[in-house]
Amino acid sequence: MGASSSRNSDSSHGGREGGGQLFVSLKMANFRIKGELVPHVYGSVPLIGSWDPSKALSLERESASMWEISFVVPPDHETFDFKFLLKPKYNNLPCVVEEGPSRLLTGGTLEGDSRMALFKLNGDEDLLECRVFIKADIVSPFDLAASWRAYQDNLQPSVVRGIPDVSINVASDAGDENGSAATLELDLEKYVVPAPATSSNVVYAANLTENPRSFFPRGISLKNDVNNANIRKDIEVTVTDPSKVFPASGAVESKSVGTFSPLQKQDGQKGLVVDRGVGSPRLAKSASASGFTNDLKLDSEAKAMPAAVGAVAAAAVADQMYGPKEDRKLAIVLVGLPARGKTFTAAKLTRYLRWLGHETKHFNVGKYRRLKHGANQSADFFRADNQEGIEARNEVAALAMDDMLAWMQEGGQVGIFDATNSTRERRNMLMKMAEGNCKIIFLETICNDERIIERNIRLKIQQSPDYAEEPDFEAGLRDFKERLANYEKVYEPVEEGSYIKMIDMVTGQGGQLQVNNISGYLPGRIVFFLVNTHLTPRPILLTRHGESLDNVRGRIGGDTVLSEAGDLFAKKLANFVEKRLKYERTASIWTSTLQRTILSASPIVGFPKIQWRALDEIYAGVCDGMTYEEIKKNMPEEYESRKKDKLRYRYPRGESYLDVIQRLEPVIIELERQRAPVVVIAHQAVLRALYAYFADRPLKEIPHIEVPLHTIIEIQMGVTGVQEKRYKLMD
Repeated sequence: MGASSSRNSDSSHGGREGGGQLFVSLKMANFRIKGELVPHVYGSVPLIGSWDPSKALSLERESASMWEISFVVPPDHETFDFKFLLKPKYNNLPCVVEEGPSRLLTGGTLEGDSRMALFKLNGDEDLLECRVFIKADIVSPFDLAASWRAYQDNLQPSVVRGIPDVSINVASDAGDENGSAATLELDLEKYVVPAPATSSNVVYAANLTENPRSFFPRGISLKNDVNNANIRKDIEVTVTDPSKVFPASGAVESKSVGTFSPLQKQDGQKGLVVDRGVGSPRLAKSASASGFTNDLKLDSEAKAMPAAVGAVAAAAVADQMYGPKEDRKLAIVLVGLPARGKTFTAAKLTRYLRWLGHETKHFNVGKYRRLKHGANQSADFFRADNQEGIEARNEVAALAMDDMLAWMQEGGQVGIFDATNSTRERRNMLMKMAEGNCKIIFLETICNDERIIERNIRLKIQQSPDYAEEPDFEAGLRDFKERLANYEKVYEPVEEGSYIKMIDMVTGQGGQLQVNNISGYLPGRIVFFLVNTHLTPRPILLTRHGESLDNVRGRIGGDTVLSEAGDLFAKKLANFVEKRLKYERTASIWTSTLQRTILSASPIVGFPKIQWRALDEIYAGVCDGMTYEEIKKNMPEEYESRKKDKLRYRYPRGESYLDVIQRLEPVIIELERQRAPVVVIAHQAVLRALYAYFADRPLKEIPHIEVPLHTIIEIQMGVTGVQEKRYKLMD
C-alpha cells in the first residue's frame, strides 16, 4: 500500500469529551525529492482553511528521505480534507500538486483507499511517487503542554549557526565585553586556587619511573622521591633467569621457546578473551567450537588486551590472533648520549600509551644504579676502561630488564627501557634476554644543537639526584661533562634490528625521524606520536564552557545557550585570555561544535577560533536531555550499570568514556604538535579525558576527575615535564 493510517485503538470520540485532543502526524517519504523541492500541505480547516498554494504549510525534514508535519485537531473540526504539493524553495516557479482527489480524514481515520502521493514533474515526462504515512492519536492536554515546554526548553534553534568552523579575528556583536562585572584584576595570581598535589610540583622524571622489584620483598613499596636515590648501597642482588621470574600459576614450559605460557586446556584449545563491557561475562571462542562459551578466567592473553575500544581494540585482537607470540609484548629501548632528552621522551611516550589503554611502564636504569650503588658516583664510574664500573652498570641494566620481562609475563604490554645503551654489546645483551619474550624496538635520540645540549646539562645538574649533594654547581657541571665525554668515546649508533631515530627533533622545527623494520599497529602509532612531539615550552589552557541552561536544570547533554552566569563567565574568560596571552599572538582557541562552547569563546577577540567535533560532550544517546534522577526512575538498569563502571559504560545509542578517549586521540596529537599556546573550551567528560593525559592519571580515575565550572586549568608543557596551575574566575 502506498499510504498508511493508524490511530490508537483505545481512543474514541467519547474519549474526546474527557479533555483529550486529536493529534495528527502527516509524513511523506521519497529519496528522489531534491533540496529545491519542499513538500507542503494545504486544505480545509484546521490546516489553513485555504486551497491557495501560496498559503500551504511546509513539512519539516525529519531525515534524508522523510518529511513531517504534526498538528492538533479541535473537537469541532474532526473531519477535513487536504492535498500534498511540492513547492520550489528558491524561486517563484509553479508548485506541483499531487494527482487525484483530495484526501479526507475523519476522526483520525483516512477515508477511501490509501494511495501514494503522485506528482508529475516536467509535464508528464517524469513521475514522482511518494509514500504517505498518517498517524492519529488521542493525547492529554497535559502531555501536549509538557511536550511544548520540552520543545521550548531543549529544541530552540541554534544561535551560532552562522559562525564558521574556523574564524580569525572575529569580534563579538555582544557590545561591551569587558563591563565592570566581567573585568579581572591585573594580578591574575589572585585567582589561583590549589591544584591536585600530585601534579603541581617539578619532579625529576626518572624518579617517577618503576621501582626495582628485585631489591624489595613483595608487598613492600618504595615511594618515588629524590631521597630514595641515595640509599641501599648494601643490597645483595642476584640476576635471575628472566624466563623463570614469577611464573604464572598453572603454567607449563613451552618446548619451542623455553619460556612459560598459560596452562593449556585439556582438549588443547586456548580461548581468546575479549571484554564485552559492563555486566557481561567474558566470552571465549574455542578454535573448534561452534559457539561461544562463558569463561570467567583471566589468562595472560586477556590481561594483555588494552582497556580500549575502536581501532586500538581491533588492532590488539588482530595481534593476538595472527601475530607472533613475542610481538604481543613490546619493549621500547632508549639509546642516546646523556642530556639528549631520552627520559623526557620516554615519559611522554609512556603517558600517551597508558592513556590509549595499553598497560605501559617506564623502567629507568639510572634509578636502579642509584639505589644499588648510590647516587654520588663520579665521572670515573662511567669510564670505558673501568671494568668494575662496566660490570656494575651492566648488572643494574640486567636487573631492570629482568623486572620488565617479569612484569610482561604478568600481563604488561609495553615496557619503556630507559638508559644510554650506547654500545652494541649492551644492546646485544638486551636482545638475547628479550628473545622469545618480547619484541624490541630501539629508540635513539640524537641532538646536534649545542645550545639545547647545554640547557639540558644544566637542568640535569639542577634536578638529578646524582648531584643533589654537590653544593658547587660548577663542580657538578665539570663532572657531568667529563661523564658525557666518557660516553662519547665508546658511543655506537644503532644500526641493528628494528629502530626509530629521532634526529634534532627537540624543538619541533625540522629534524628527521628515521625508521627501520617497523610494522604493526602499535609501533605505527608510536612513530606517528614521535613525529608530532617536541619539548618546546608552551601553556595549554583547559576550561569548561560557561554555565548553560541545561546545567541549571540538571540535564545532561543537549545544546542549550548559556545562563546569565555563563554569559558573565564568557566575558571574564575573554578578559583572562587577553591578559594571560597578551604576548602570545600565535595562540588559538579551540571549541566543540556545541553552541555553549562557541558562545563561551565569542567574546574573545584577536585569536583564531577552531571548532572540533571531537571536542563535543560525551553523547548520552537516548538519555540525552534527561536528569540523572529521571534515568534512575525510568531506566534503573542503565543507572546501575553506569554506577558500576563509568569508564566502560556506554549510554544506549551513545558513547562511553573509552569512546571519547578514542575520538580525542587526534586532539592530543595536535596539542603535542602545537608550538604555541592553545585554549580549549570544551565539556566535563572531554576535559576529564584530556586532563588525565597530561596529568598521567589512570584510566579508571577519568570519570571521577573534578573539572569544575568557571575554572581554568593551565597545563605548562616543556623540558621539565608537565606542571599545572588553576584559576577560579567566579563561583
